[in-house]
Amino acid sequence: MSLPEIRPYPMPTAAELPPGRVDWRPEAARAALLVHDAQRYFLAPYQGAPIPEMTANTAALIAAARELGVPVFYTAQPGRQEAADRGLLTEFWGPGIGGVIDADPSAADIVADLAPRPGDTVLTKWRYSAFQRSEFAEELAALGRDQLLITGVYAHIGCQATAVEAFMRDVRPFLVCDAVADFSRERHDQACEYVAQRCGVVTTTADALAALSASTPIPAGAAR
Repeated sequence: MSLPEIRPYPMPTAAELPPGRVDWRPEAARAALLVHDAQRYFLAPYQGAPIPEMTANTAALIAAARELGVPVFYTAQPGRQEAADRGLLTEFWGPGIGGVIDADPSAADIVADLAPRPGDTVLTKWRYSAFQRSEFAEELAALGRDQLLITGVYAHIGCQATAVEAFMRDVRPFLVCDAVADFSRERHDQACEYVAQRCGVVTTTADALAALSASTPIPAGAAR
């Protein structure tokens, strides 16, 4: 199975967010930002909305994070993967980026509008969760970060899996509802509902930016 063709759908609005169970707020001194799988391969199936909005909102969060000293992390799957590294993903999704990389060498690139800069961290992505087979948890701990803002694709797969694992590692996840995208609005809403009720907070870009700006940043890794 390859990625589906993804038809346009509207982003959820603040008024449409599911009720939550906790009242966490992002803080610049505690948060890290994750841009999840924003590679050309994964965005190629979209035929329009909500990708322009997702990209613009994620870019705004990246800019604010850099200004406030919030660490910015990316996940990116390798363009070529050995069968043993890809494992069961092949049975669900086929060869992935490796199946198109010869025809499109830029398929593994993070899209230009969201591209990492020096000082950002790019994690090699092997499984749905950004924590699997990576040093992500250790890097967050070393930086003194126990909150994670999650953006990117796909909301009900890797973004949700990362949020769940963050929760299980006592890192507070924030799924930014209008800075993620999915296969459909139904899947998008399902991811928001799950995170809000089971492991984290679902927020909007505007609310996340306001909370980060209102908090007091401190140097990464400094005692809180």
